[in-house]
Amino acid sequence: MSDGFAFFDIIFIAMVAAFLILRLRSVLGRRTGEENPERWTTRAPRSAPAPAERPNDNVVRLPGRDNGDAAPAAAPASGPLEAALTQIKVADPNFDPRGFAKGAQAAFETIVGAFAQGDAAALRPLLADEVYDNFAAAVRERQKAKRTLETTIIAIKSCDVIDARLDGRTAFVTVKFVSEQVNVTRDADGSVVEGDPNAVATVTDVWTFSRNTRARDPNWLLTATAAQQ
Repeated sequence: MSDGFAFFDIIFIAMVAAFLILRLRSVLGRRTGEENPERWTTRAPRSAPAPAERPNDNVVRLPGRDNGDAAPAAAPASGPLEAALTQIKVADPNFDPRGFAKGAQAAFETIVGAFAQGDAAALRPLLADEVYDNFAAAVRERQKAKRTLETTIIAIKSCDVIDARLDGRTAFVTVKFVSEQVNVTRDADGSVVEGDPNAVATVTDVWTFSRNTRARDPNWLLTATAAQQ
C-alpha cells in the first residue's frame, strides 16, 4: 500500500515540476519591446533619399542655426504616421518605435557632441555618406579658421517621431528634437565670436534617419538635418 502512495507521490511531483517549467518558459519567452532597442553604432547600406528630402536638408546647420520656440510633445502616432510605422514594422518585425526613439535621442546627443569636438571618427558610423561629408567639411572649415565650438546640451525637452515612410526596402523616420543648449564659438585666443556662454537657447532640430529593413544590421543612419524656423 505504501508503495502505491509513493508511486502516486512521484507522479504528482513530476506534474507540478512540468507545470512550473512551462510557466517559467512562458514568462521568460515574452518580449516587452525593451530587450533589444534599436542600435546606432555601425553603418547601414546606402539608400536613395526620400523625395521629401530637399538637397538643402542635408546641409549641416548645427553651428549658428536659428532657434525655434519650443513645441509641446506630440500626441501618439495616428493616421498616416501610424500607418507608415506599421508598414515599417511589417517589413522589419524587430522595429520598435519606443526603442527607436531612445536610440534617436542617444544618437542626437552623440552627434551634436562629436561635431562640437570635431571628432570625425565618432561621426563616421552614425552618418550617411553625404551628411558625413557636410559635417566633416564644416569641421575642417572651423579648424582652418582656428575656432572651437563648445556645445552643452542642458536638457532634451522632447523627442518626437513626426514622419515615417517605407520606400521599397528602405525605412525613413523623421524625428523632431527640442533641446536646451549653450553654444559658444571661440577664436584662437579664446575670445567669444559667436554665442553666449551664459545663455541657454531652446533649439528645434528635425533629423531624418534611414536603414535597409532587409539588412541584418539593425542600425540607423542620419540622412538629413534641418533646423526648424
